[in-house]
Amino acid sequence: MTQLEQAKAGKCTPEMKKVALYENVAVEQIREFVAAGKIVIPCNKNHKFEKITGIGSGLKTKVNANLGTSPDSCNSKEELKKMEIAIRMGADTVMDLSIGGDIDNIRRNLISESSVPVGTVPVYQAAVELFEQNKPFYSATIDFLYDIIEKQAKDGVDFMTIHCGLTLKGFDYLKRMGRVMDVVSRGGALLVEWMVHNHAENPFYTHFDRLLEISRRHDITISLGDGLRPGCLADATDNAQIEELNTLGELVKRCRDYGVQVMVEGPGHVPLDQIETNVKLQKSLCKDAPFYVLGPIVTDIAPGYDHITSAIGGALAAWAGADFLCYVTPSEHLRLPDLEDVRVGVVTAKIAAHAADIAKHIPGAAAKDLQMAIARKNLDWETQKNCSLDPEKMKVIRESRPPQDEEVCSMCGRFCSIKSIENISRETHS
Repeated sequence: MTQLEQAKAGKCTPEMKKVALYENVAVEQIREFVAAGKIVIPCNKNHKFEKITGIGSGLKTKVNANLGTSPDSCNSKEELKKMEIAIRMGADTVMDLSIGGDIDNIRRNLISESSVPVGTVPVYQAAVELFEQNKPFYSATIDFLYDIIEKQAKDGVDFMTIHCGLTLKGFDYLKRMGRVMDVVSRGGALLVEWMVHNHAENPFYTHFDRLLEISRRHDITISLGDGLRPGCLADATDNAQIEELNTLGELVKRCRDYGVQVMVEGPGHVPLDQIETNVKLQKSLCKDAPFYVLGPIVTDIAPGYDHITSAIGGALAAWAGADFLCYVTPSEHLRLPDLEDVRVGVVTAKIAAHAADIAKHIPGAAAKDLQMAIARKNLDWETQKNCSLDPEKMKVIRESRPPQDEEVCSMCGRFCSIKSIENISRETHS
């Protein structure tokens, strides 16, 4: 039985108990929300890992880190190092998006070494294998596509992004209405190619029951991909995006009826004033399924700083009800991320998630902020470091320009307001 089926049957699984303990929430509430589909616990039966993670309503906002090779940069050892850094900096899940090298071996190594849930986009491997045979993606058979999903399921992939909701009707909306950036999703573009050349509907939509059967057997969480997500602000919240979201809402119900855990992916590039509307629309159309967003990125003109543009959008999206943030690194739109990009991307997304959790009054979310405030008042630098989301960076910055007086920092020095008030208080009470 899947986590969803067991929850519906009234059983609190060991995984639900671990989530409840981490979240400081009653285990019965976790079970009820899993049964309702408002929380998912990605945990393939074939993957044993340490940090069981719940994603959804009433829980801390989670952060995903994307990893993976490309044809221009294929170093499997570096990807393992990226994963180690991402998890150390607080990533709750990782995704392997490899499109270069021995994809099976890369994925299996990441899964075997990961202490958190691992996700993939199986259609990427399908495209790579066909390319290596000098075949176009539109030559893919239904069996070939599902054989890859089955193989990754057996390897232990915990959640899979499948672009099931991108239909001919949605693509027709895109063509008729016009877009600046058309289709920016890699998986979405591949499926548009397949549909157009074969004059047929999306095979993941028409054969969705086959995906449900595989997912139920291995307890894979389906992450319904947004193949028509906006790739620039001008395309946000258009008819094509909404049509796909409507279809995803239909597929959420089919997943739940079949006993399969499901979450829904969202945009993309969205202006600040449209983010709350996007989140509320998804929650309404998709029956409160956990919402997984990429950013959203709130301006198109900050290459090199898109970890910041996405953190701005991510904080607002999570405050509005999004449950899961996919990190964006400084190299977004520019190149494959390096080790430092991964570190910065995870920390930045964690800041956005944490800020939203405070605003949502998630239990215990503001506890460390209070500890930090007290430590600052006491000029307790060690406690400040321990409360920090990135203790290593705080230590490096402080030590790079040390003050003459070790109690203060080198910005204010002898004019430190905290120390001055402390001295006044001491004199007043003497």
